[in-house]
Amino acid sequence: MTGSAMRAVAWITAMLLGAAGVVHAGGDPAQGEKLYEDCVACHPIERGAHGIGPTLYGIIGRKAGEMADYRYSRALRHSGITWTAEALDTFIADPQASVPANRMPYAGMPDTVDRADLIAYLQRMSKSSAP
Repeated sequence: MTGSAMRAVAWITAMLLGAAGVVHAGGDPAQGEKLYEDCVACHPIERGAHGIGPTLYGIIGRKAGEMADYRYSRALRHSGITWTAEALDTFIADPQASVPANRMPYAGMPDTVDRADLIAYLQRMSKSSAP
């Protein structure tokens, strides 16, 4: 294979891989719902229904630690985070690295596709649960 043919193959491969990432960037809410089954043990999605962790009802756009009827860690209350898709992605990847000394005993979700799917589900639920 010539140098130009190899560059063309490399370019096409890069474009296909890049396109796959763009297609999945929004995440799959149906897959996210399946992943949320692990979260719901601590985080209900219904309004005002806290579990071990706070409800994730309407999480998108909410400030971290702002719900008066849940006892958050001092670290989370003072984090200054507003829960956007980007902030959730960082936090879910490694909660302790994102907000040291928070009380969430979760090792994190290293897979970017899983996080995108979970966040897409939370976004869908935030929109469907808006007042």
